[in-house]
Amino acid sequence: MLVQEHPGWTAVPAGALRFMRVDRAAVWLRWEAQTGGLSYGAVTDAGAKPGPAVDRRASAGIASDSVLGEALERLGQVRRVRNADLWDAIGTAVIRQVVRAGQARDMYQLFCQLHGESLISAAGSGFLFPDAEKVAGLAREAFDEAGMAFKRPALQAAAAAYLAHGPQWRAMQGSDLVAALQAVPRIGPWTAGAAVADFTGDFSLYPYTDLAVRTWARRAAPDIEWPSDEAAFGSVWRDLAGDRLSDLTLLTLAWGDNHARAQQPRGRPRPRP
Repeated sequence: MLVQEHPGWTAVPAGALRFMRVDRAAVWLRWEAQTGGLSYGAVTDAGAKPGPAVDRRASAGIASDSVLGEALERLGQVRRVRNADLWDAIGTAVIRQVVRAGQARDMYQLFCQLHGESLISAAGSGFLFPDAEKVAGLAREAFDEAGMAFKRPALQAAAAAYLAHGPQWRAMQGSDLVAALQAVPRIGPWTAGAAVADFTGDFSLYPYTDLAVRTWARRAAPDIEWPSDEAAFGSVWRDLAGDRLSDLTLLTLAWGDNHARAQQPRGRPRPRP
């Protein structure tokens, strides 16, 4: 299966479509649900066609001897497309602050439609997330129009910081990047960790005590007495994961992504906690 938790994925007949920047080139990605095929290509034919990094996670053996491990093993091999655009990863994490995932998805997609680059490709049409320069220069009314007035200060602070520090940030390793992002006003540990996990594919950096992980763990393994306290949950989670913290966290989010899409009527956005 393919994890489609990033709000850039949109449903198309028989699958899903997404656009992203890879080495500054616009690239399309298309997932075919029946075959499990993932194809991609450059939006324009000029120059080389850069490809995305696709992380593959084997669910077998994860959290062995636990009810959660049994639920995750039924996923089989899980694939996730790593976000090649650090700015998009940061902006997405900012949009996801506080609000539920379904609302964040709607905000992200509307913001792209109103202010991002419109694209037409061999796989279909769509939009890119507006670049940092565009976001930094948007008027207050542009955020009001998108229903994102309360997101404006954080997004514009992040955009200004990315314009100043983007090259250095892209060269940093995961934990160093998490720390660097928290120097930006209105970016805390949750936002920094979520952005860097999206960008690097290392979900040991994801804020694994957040509501999404805790909710999906409880639903996948309701017989386990999960702690209600975040710190206590984190301790149990690390013990359960062993040396596969990144895998356990991503696979649990994948289980939730799969579960939510199965429960959601076709053609409507799928909610997540």
